Amino acid sequence: MNFDELYQHLILDHSKHPRNYGELEQEGTVHVHGDNPSCGDEIHLHVRFGPENVEEIRFTGHGCAISQASASMMTLKLKGKAREEAERLLRLFHARVAPGGEGADDPGPRELGDLNVLSGVRQFPQRVKCAMLAWRAFEQALEETREGASGTAGARVSTEKEE
Repeated sequence: MNFDELYQHLILDHSKHPRNYGELEQEGTVHVHGDNPSCGDEIHLHVRFGPENVEEIRFTGHGCAISQASASMMTLKLKGKAREEAERLLRLFHARVAPGGEGADDPGPRELGDLNVLSGVRQFPQRVKCAMLAWRAFEQALEETREGASGTAGARVSTEKEE
């Protein structure tokens, strides 16, 4: 299977059969609403942080195959990770998909695993916003808890100002 076929297979699989789709109980959960006004993608991210890790992470929403697949793949990658590791993966993913990021021929950081297939979106700036939507929502959830929020934050993030 070549890269393009793998890309299509993973994106379609995760968008049609998203993992960790659904809401979490409100108590102790950070909720972030993310949207991309230019295309209508929406993500509602629900994160429960443990003392030092991402205890549980789920999402709901609608949008293009890339935004939904990226959210699904992100939840699989971050669930159970230590907070510092989750922040590092966020930075790695952003560097991987952002225009001017790592080379397209480079297989990408091993830690990102299947998420490396989303690196192809860097050629299409509007698609970068789609791929980054859930990740921006996660970044906001991290900030909400870092600032000592009560845990049931209703933050909002938009990709309108994205790259």
